[in-house]
Amino acid sequence: MTPLNWALVIIAILAIALAIIVSLRTRTKKLRSRFGPEYDRVVREQGSTVRAERELEHREKRVSNFSIRRLSDQESEQFAREWRSTQEKFVDDPRGAVADADRLVHRTMKARGYPIGGEFDDRAADLSVDHPLVVEHYRAAHDIAVRDGRNAASTEDLRLAMKHYRALFEDLLGRQVGEVTGARR
Repeated sequence: MTPLNWALVIIAILAIALAIIVSLRTRTKKLRSRFGPEYDRVVREQGSTVRAERELEHREKRVSNFSIRRLSDQESEQFAREWRSTQEKFVDDPRGAVADADRLVHRTMKARGYPIGGEFDDRAADLSVDHPLVVEHYRAAHDIAVRDGRNAASTEDLRLAMKHYRALFEDLLGRQVGEVTGARR
């Protein structure tokens, strides 16, 4: 092989390596932008950027097979009314209100087209694709609800669970549901 041929081979290898590096950086930038804080959480959880990015791309592919839809105005308003009623219930029955909020979030997810069966972690992973900024609220609310199931959650914890559920619920609805003040009469 002549020196010129060697130089061309080296240049080709460097060009391929540069293309791969640019492609990986573009992929990372896209996923980091799409998933926000969820990207960093998955990197920490997976212990590797490569494994985390594979996981996030797997989530995107999985969710692309769902028939996710926006709620109609009527559905959205009905769910919002149910949320306000659930929130009002908190004053008299915090535990019941948190359980109702959890069920209402699941019903809303189902109405939107998300599968609600299976493991919690799978539901959270599915939500992270379209709702990456609020999926951590879902995890926090779920953790409190699990602790409450063991009678290990205070009223303040339950109040925080309601706030977390509300953040996800409003994102699922694509609108705010309005504040409820005072106790139910």
